[in-house]
Amino acid sequence: MDTGNLLWLLPALPAAGALILLLAGRTTDRWGHWLGCATAFASFGVAGWAFVAMLGRSTADRPIAHNFFSWVPVAGLQAEFALQLDQLTMCFVLLITGVGALIHLYSVGYMAPRDGTDDDYTDRGRRRFFAYLNLFLAAMLVLVMADNYLVLYLGWEGVGLASYLLIGFWYRKPSAAAAAKKAFVVNRVGDMGLAIALFIMFATFGSVDFGRVFAGVPHTGEGTLTVLGLLLLLGACGKSAQVPLQSWLGDAMEGPTPVSALIHAATMVTAGVYLIARSGAIFDAASGARAGVLVVGAVTLLFGAVIGCAKDDIKKALAASTMSQIGYMVLAAGLGPAGYAVAIMHLLTHGFFKAGLFLGAGSVMHAMNDETDMRRYGGLRRYLPITFVTFGLGYLAIIGVPPFAGFFSKDRIIEAAFGYGGATGITLGAAALLGAGITAFYMTRVMLLTFFGEKRWTANDPEPHPHEAPMSMTAPMIVLALGSVFSGGVFVFGSSLQNWLAPVVGTEHGEGSVPAWVVTLAALGVVAVGIVVAYRRYAVRPVPRTAPAEVTPLTAAARRDLYGDAFNEAVFMRPGTYLTRSLVFLDNRGIDGLVNTTAAVIGGLSARIRRVQTGFVRSYALSMFTGAALVVAALLAVRLL
Repeated sequence: MDTGNLLWLLPALPAAGALILLLAGRTTDRWGHWLGCATAFASFGVAGWAFVAMLGRSTADRPIAHNFFSWVPVAGLQAEFALQLDQLTMCFVLLITGVGALIHLYSVGYMAPRDGTDDDYTDRGRRRFFAYLNLFLAAMLVLVMADNYLVLYLGWEGVGLASYLLIGFWYRKPSAAAAAKKAFVVNRVGDMGLAIALFIMFATFGSVDFGRVFAGVPHTGEGTLTVLGLLLLLGACGKSAQVPLQSWLGDAMEGPTPVSALIHAATMVTAGVYLIARSGAIFDAASGARAGVLVVGAVTLLFGAVIGCAKDDIKKALAASTMSQIGYMVLAAGLGPAGYAVAIMHLLTHGFFKAGLFLGAGSVMHAMNDETDMRRYGGLRRYLPITFVTFGLGYLAIIGVPPFAGFFSKDRIIEAAFGYGGATGITLGAAALLGAGITAFYMTRVMLLTFFGEKRWTANDPEPHPHEAPMSMTAPMIVLALGSVFSGGVFVFGSSLQNWLAPVVGTEHGEGSVPAWVVTLAALGVVAVGIVVAYRRYAVRPVPRTAPAEVTPLTAAARRDLYGDAFNEAVFMRPGTYLTRSLVFLDNRGIDGLVNTTAAVIGGLSARIRRVQTGFVRSYALSMFTGAALVVAALLAVRLL
């Protein structure tokens, strides 16, 4: 059976599920959630079959592509609707469908109908939720399987629409509606960068196909490639919540927790990393664009880590962590061929442990009447043993404790950063090390506030009765926890992932001034320091149920997301508002004023001239006589002179 002919099934299955659930209406209310799960698992089954088939082919024959129809048959632009499946795409397809299917299953229990709640927790609300999940899965698969940038852009925008619908699922809640709108608007900024990049590609290369664009890179000036790379980076910053377009990610936690796991852990926020890795030929030829990627990654990994230290909302703490971990991936991708593979490795391991952490947070919220403030948790390990163990394994993975997944992937990024060489390599490596220590601090804080110490909920609260989540929720958590434990070792065994990706992203080993074993010891050392500092602050001392008002300036800034919103408002929103108002004033008073004045002058003259037309013959005869007399008088005057 030809694998290429079946590529369409991967996105088509969840797309069909979304179409049925949205159009069939109430007839699917009772079983729509199971249809959503079935299409997700079926897509994962097709992905698994395609992976096995790919393993059976030689390295040169593994990439496959299929052109389904001519999408834009214009004289100057020929864009085909074509999908491809190579080694890089396969990694994303397995991650999207595998983790996505588990999150679908988890959502069956999490979004189950609840007594005395609004329409979102009825069978109808759950059916609508699963339709949006399926739509997101389909769009994400189109994005990563695209054979050209135009099809990629189609999936890119589809992901933006689906994320808007999912973040704002509880649209009756003003904060959720505002968060969805904010995510949509901020992402449009990045999307504009990607759109302009497509225009430049067509103008420069005459095509938006990956093959023709990359083949034309060696014959293009570095200035053009730098602009092109920076525009692609802008698009990546929007989708992957990187500085300066990171402000939407924390607010997006207003959506249901499975949305946080799907969008902000395993799939949507990794789209920017995929775009950079897929466009590696452009960034490798444009040193300025690559430098921009390095700066964005290094700044964001520290930016998100600092914010995570000050968040009491468990989901927002994990969201800041996502921002930071994606920063590690972007940093690695900015290192070029030496970093692409380790960036993808951390992306895959992150998909396991971060999705597991978000689902664990959802399980805690499910047990605590949707309470998200960690200061009102405490001691939950006694009530939620499965959640505690699975969340704990994800915690050990993200902070980089061996032999868990994060240790292998994050350690490789730190080594690659130092291996970049020179003062730049030392700076990048130091930033990555510092980020690892801060990660250990804030994630240990999350563990201690949630699962250890005395319980901090009282009878004055809506009395929670903590209990373990149903099997539909705990089973995906267990599977993801196993991935958090073993995936890193599998990927580094015999350099398996690096060798797998080498034909697509290349490979290069940098020789840094710092030996690998020194980097590993240093990373473990800063992680240990982060754990100890967090333990002394949150395990030894009592934790108040309300955050203290008097804090250091850094903590105050971190609570306000390091003034990211304030910066965007001051630098972009207010000048944009003033510019818009000025243009409106110019249009109303200048352009429209000139047109309206001309019309008024002509209208006024017409009204006055019209008065001469009285309709009386005697008036016209008098006018003619007067005119004739004036002409005769003028002729006589000329003759006399």
